[in-house]
Amino acid sequence: MVENKLIKKQPFASKTAILCGGSQGMGKEIGKAIIQLGGSVCIIARTLNTLQDAAKEMKDLISGENQFVEIINCDTTDMDKLKPLLTEFINKHGVPDYLFNMVGYAIVQYIEKLTLSDFKKNMDTNYYGQLVPMLILLPYFMKEKKGYFINFSSMLGYFGIMGYATYAPSKFAIVGLVEAMRNELVPYNINFSIVYPPDVDTPGFEKENITKPEECAIISEGGGLLSAKDAADVIIKGVLKKKLNILPGRAKIIWRLFRIFPNLVRNVIDKDYLKARKQLGKSI
Repeated sequence: MVENKLIKKQPFASKTAILCGGSQGMGKEIGKAIIQLGGSVCIIARTLNTLQDAAKEMKDLISGENQFVEIINCDTTDMDKLKPLLTEFINKHGVPDYLFNMVGYAIVQYIEKLTLSDFKKNMDTNYYGQLVPMLILLPYFMKEKKGYFINFSSMLGYFGIMGYATYAPSKFAIVGLVEAMRNELVPYNINFSIVYPPDVDTPGFEKENITKPEECAIISEGGGLLSAKDAADVIIKGVLKKKLNILPGRAKIIWRLFRIFPNLVRNVIDKDYLKARKQLGKSI
């Protein structure tokens, strides 16, 4: 929940944020927070109904004369369709200050049940769905020597667990992309953040659970579930502090442990997996 003292400061006043994947879950909560903190938003999503509903929620929070909420109904993997729509937005409202890239989903399944198509689809959405908006806005950011890219990876962007063989590589790819771009664009004063969410209570997480392997579900039980609002609060604060790595909830402690004791973390994960298999009566 956005703190009252932060609302009073209005840190996003006169700022505009593009929210790719901002119609539900963390994206919607981030959009609502930006509005409460004085900013304006443009939400991009594929499903028009949820997009319109999210926009209405955000518009109800507007308190300033110059604030606005715009929507773009588009798939962010489609450069040909998205580019003219974002160009039109920029011509109308100017170059945005922030791009939040929250597009992504997980195909959670046993490795032997996955197809090459599953791997391609997950990479297409999770990686190219974030890359395309960045490539569109990049020339504007470079020309004006300003801008802020906030990309969503995952806890599985720094280690992997069973069931997420299509998802984890796409989230590792986001980290590599941001690290390379961050270095190259230092002369252009462009900021970057990588968000590493843990399990968050969102519609996307509910869909994951439909195909999630039993062992994976058991392993995940001990980690808890962060609310979308709580995750958004941490993310907004991290962006305001211009943190490169933003780690909501348990992601922070596990990230630190994995950096210092990677083999220990892997051993714990392996043992948890074997315990889960034993609990299910499977061979170990």
